[in-house]
Amino acid sequence: MAAAPPDIEMWTRACGQESAAADLIETARGIDGMYVEWRAMERAGLKQAQESVLPLWEQTRRFKAYAQNLVPGPLQTRAYTRAVLSGIRERRSLPDDVGAAVVTRMDKQKALTEGGKQFAIILEETVLYRRVGPREVMVEQLSRLLEATVLASVSLGIIPRDADRSVMPPVEDFWVFDDRQANVELVSAFLTVKQAHEVKRYTDDFVRLTELAEHGGPVLTLIASAIGSYA
Repeated sequence: MAAAPPDIEMWTRACGQESAAADLIETARGIDGMYVEWRAMERAGLKQAQESVLPLWEQTRRFKAYAQNLVPGPLQTRAYTRAVLSGIRERRSLPDDVGAAVVTRMDKQKALTEGGKQFAIILEETVLYRRVGPREVMVEQLSRLLEATVLASVSLGIIPRDADRSVMPPVEDFWVFDDRQANVELVSAFLTVKQAHEVKRYTDDFVRLTELAEHGGPVLTLIASAIGSYA
């Protein structure tokens, strides 16, 4: 259990570090929900896990997403989503509610056409070649990415495999919501970051990743080449 605010204030006074109290109190308040094991989040199935983030998605106007593993949910096709969620269900031995979870994730894609919402998405080129499901699923999925490039709400960048990664190597997949919260999917848990200085680490790295990425016409070329590899 996290320390209570009065205890933190008393401790910082005793240490002569009263200016640190506010930051420590903010950290303590976020501890309980910061690290949630997948087994706890998905105890009732994948559908409920998908639904648990809907309020955050409804409130957010500016989304940032970086991925080196999978195409982010809002840009996934139904078949790709089914393949991803089926793999998670099997790997974690969850109840089989994949069909309902797919419907919920597809419903979240309405955010792409809701007025005022903007999505800045950066993919590693390796995502295009990481096969999820049959080859025809990947062709459909990559074609969906081509379609997404013309959406007014989406800015799609792709970091080429031969980019110089001296300063900014690939990192874990993450989402940033209105620059006030970051979510990270770890192997064993779902991480929620809300402390301003920690969220800034993610927004700063997102800027660096964006600078490495191709945009516009080169993105179409990279996607088309990947489609050719499956065809």
